[in-house]
Amino acid sequence: MTATIQELTGDYVLDPAHTRIGFVARHAMVTKVRGAFHRFEGTAHLDGGDPARSSAQVVVKTESIDTGVEQRDQHLRTNDFLDAPAFPDITFRTTSVEPRSDSEYRVTGDLTVKDTTRPVTIDFEYTGNAVDPYGNLRVGLEGAVTISRKEFGVTWNAALEGGGVLVGDKIVLEFDISAIKQKQD
Repeated sequence: MTATIQELTGDYVLDPAHTRIGFVARHAMVTKVRGAFHRFEGTAHLDGGDPARSSAQVVVKTESIDTGVEQRDQHLRTNDFLDAPAFPDITFRTTSVEPRSDSEYRVTGDLTVKDTTRPVTIDFEYTGNAVDPYGNLRVGLEGAVTISRKEFGVTWNAALEGGGVLVGDKIVLEFDISAIKQKQD
């Protein structure tokens, strides 16, 4: 049984076991490298009656980056890219939520990477809700946004012999979210 829009109103936490915060980057001008962050926390307040009053905050641990290649992951944790020791967190905090339809929302917020904060707008699709076997109400959202890594101070690159660069500037951030409604005391 799915909940009504009014029943969705409340406070939520991201379920890290069923949420993916990932990225895609162009490599050597010819292919894409995909990865994800495995450690993060997030909360949201959903307002079913007035979605514009909804909000969210997410904190991603930069050291948890994983592309499936340990040598590359170690390089991504250095100052050439995320500088995980100096900047352990990537953060996102909403500044506005704009309903576009019954299932589409434009979420704008402040994204901070390496101590540089810039506004970004992410289009999310509401994918539904369900009560899990433990009695938890869950909601699903999927979204993506393309950012310029250079705008966040992530500028390292290497020139390729035949022209072009090793790492593309445009990074696609991907969000597949399962959030659990918190029970009222």
